[in-house]
Amino acid sequence: MTPVRTDLSIFAGFHFEKAPIGIKFLFFKPEGIAPLSPDKPLSLCEMLPEAQNARAPFYFGRDYAETCVGRILLGMKEMEPFAESGQIGEKLQIFQEARANYAFYKHVPKFEKDIVRYVVFSPLHQLTFEPDLLVFTADPSQAEILMRSMTYSTGELYCSTTTPVMGCAWTLIYPFQSGKVNFIIPEFVHGMKARDLFPKHSVLVSIPYRWIPTMARNLAEMTWHLPSHEGRQQYLAEFGTILTELSQKSRNS
Repeated sequence: MTPVRTDLSIFAGFHFEKAPIGIKFLFFKPEGIAPLSPDKPLSLCEMLPEAQNARAPFYFGRDYAETCVGRILLGMKEMEPFAESGQIGEKLQIFQEARANYAFYKHVPKFEKDIVRYVVFSPLHQLTFEPDLLVFTADPSQAEILMRSMTYSTGELYCSTTTPVMGCAWTLIYPFQSGKVNFIIPEFVHGMKARDLFPKHSVLVSIPYRWIPTMARNLAEMTWHLPSHEGRQQYLAEFGTILTELSQKSRNS
């Protein structure tokens, strides 16, 4: 793995309640990082809060007994035909019929077989490698600043893409494969909500590697807490002043 060279210190200014997590998808087994204990089987989405509370980075591979569909989405394991036909979603009452569950599977991102053999999780403050993704558990105000740092210098649109199940695919795989920053509400995703993994009212923001330097630079330059956000009267006063100044300048030019 390439040693970390991007300056990520700006993110410490958020003082997140839960540590941001760096993710790495690997073909070869990572060196110098311990495997996740097989005595503590977890789902892929559970590994995010596990990493937030971990004393050190960890990885898991194809032989780890992951408890949900994570290995399937990572291309480490085949899906059972009864599951792929949509039976589970109907039984859970998430979908009206199996056909709806089956149809939605066609939209879910996943890796080709055996492309990813290991996945590394590291709290940001212990990160030693260039991450493929940074995943933030933020409150809405923190998420607004993160997302604004994407559009600040680029004009890029905000976009949230997810489905009612398999939220791990949209948190981890979709941003990496698409190169797009994604944010999701954990309460919207069945497994994340049922497992009570994240604080209520939290937002997961996933930043793929190609966006990390841009957003870090923008955070260092832009105003985080905008004056207009202090309240309605402040917003109206500031906006009115700007309109008056621009109107006068326009008439005089």
